[in-house]
Amino acid sequence: MRDILEVTEPIREKIQNRQLEDAKAELSHLHWADAARVLQELEPAERALAFRLLDKDQAIDVFEELEADEQESLLEALNDAEVVEIVEAMDPDDRTAFFDELPAKVASRLLAQLSPHTRDSVTRLLNYPEDSTGFAMNPNYVRVERDTNAADALRAVRRSPLSEESIGTVFVTDRQRRYEGMIPLNRLVKASPSTSAGDLIQDEDLRVQATDHRSIAARLLRQRDLPSIPVVDRENRLLGAITFDDAMDMMEEEASELMYGLAGLAEELPSTEMSRSERLTSGELVYPVRSRLFFLLVPLAGGFLVGGVIDQFEDVLAAIAATAIFIPVIMDTGGNVGTQSTTIFARGYALGHIDVGHFLRHIFREVRVGATLGLILGVLGGILAYFWQGAPNDIPELGVAVGISLFIAATLASLLGFLLPWILVKVGLDHAPGANPLITTVKDFTSLLVYFSLVAWLIGV
Repeated sequence: MRDILEVTEPIREKIQNRQLEDAKAELSHLHWADAARVLQELEPAERALAFRLLDKDQAIDVFEELEADEQESLLEALNDAEVVEIVEAMDPDDRTAFFDELPAKVASRLLAQLSPHTRDSVTRLLNYPEDSTGFAMNPNYVRVERDTNAADALRAVRRSPLSEESIGTVFVTDRQRRYEGMIPLNRLVKASPSTSAGDLIQDEDLRVQATDHRSIAARLLRQRDLPSIPVVDRENRLLGAITFDDAMDMMEEEASELMYGLAGLAEELPSTEMSRSERLTSGELVYPVRSRLFFLLVPLAGGFLVGGVIDQFEDVLAAIAATAIFIPVIMDTGGNVGTQSTTIFARGYALGHIDVGHFLRHIFREVRVGATLGLILGVLGGILAYFWQGAPNDIPELGVAVGISLFIAATLASLLGFLLPWILVKVGLDHAPGANPLITTVKDFTSLLVYFSLVAWLIGV
């Protein structure tokens, strides 16, 4: 597709000139995702007018695609009847996320105007934690009982009001709605019409609890390549489903939050990236200062701690000035290895490749990687130190001290790069912004302590 601005400008001009039928025709030819991007480029008043030009189905898809602040601005421009019509037609999981972002007063007023069924669905899903599968699930699904034959199950699929992308699986339960397994739609279509659902079910044990973290569902869907996964309560009663598309959206959102966190911006995650970026770049000064200061105080304190180590070995530095040359090498090497490890942890955790419940195998692997890197860097750094400052100054032991210190710094940084984020996750803290400062402090203190101790011991200062 052409650049979005090339598409937006003609539509903007037609709206400003009140050539609404022409603007409507251009919008109708756009895919809903592109139409959403066009609306995002328009001013609020123009956006509201353009939104009214969309047909109903396109309008619902576009509304779901907009950021929370853009949805809220549309709410202010539309009348109550228009808003209710859109909200009633939204997918339940998108509708829940939408209400979660609204101010309490606006949400209460809008809830009161919805149908009892929709209001009950929204209220029930909002009672789950925001990062849970219950909050993200779609309470609408296709369900049959075990003794239903394939022909009747297919009729249930055809009668379902769900969209095509939401029907990839038929769930099987008993009469009390207790989950017994699932039937992929392609398996159901190929089955003999008289075959019972009980003979077609698979993945009887594959399910998630409504209180489970949403990343568990995303990981299972990705690993098993399933179109959807059932969400059950503690009594194994079927409550809803999470589709593969929803899981990918959740993983993308979580990965984005983790990447923002690595930049030290995750203490507060506003409702949208747009409002967050606006406040950080052009809002009041207190917001970016408050968001970033805490995570900078930790390495500041660590710097004084490391300074204390250097002060304790002042005699070593005075006797052998060349010792100071390699301080940045050791600190930077460990810092870079630690940053790589925390980034790998963040991405692996977000994408479901790291299971915090079985963490030992992950950390053992990372320590082996760190030790291998440390051995390579240590040998290389030690040889360079030997020929640069060691042999010419008759202190060949300096190369040994540098090599061993690099090995320890890299190995320790790899260990801490996985261990500290894991500890923060286990205690319920945000690991992304907090891990790197802690790693820097511990790694610098330890590696320099080892370095100066080795120099003092090997050279006899």
